Amino acid sequence: MAQYYDYVLGLIPLALGGITALLAAIGVSITVAVPLAASVAVALIGHGMFVRAPGAEPAPAPAPRADVSSFESAD
Repeated sequence: MAQYYDYVLGLIPLALGGITALLAAIGVSITVAVPLAASVAVALIGHGMFVRAPGAEPAPAPAPRADVSSFESAD
């Protein structure tokens, strides 16, 4: 089953190509359509990275060692 990041990765080129084609079809200049579509693609990337950031669970803190009182000198 596809997850959120699979959809984001699929939507990036779809947004760039599809929105550019749609805007060009309705008469917007290509030099305007490409940056507008790219801003949507960048927004998708930003949402995937910062709003819904992928992250592993934080690692648990290491347990204190039992031999902490035994200090070994470097001399």
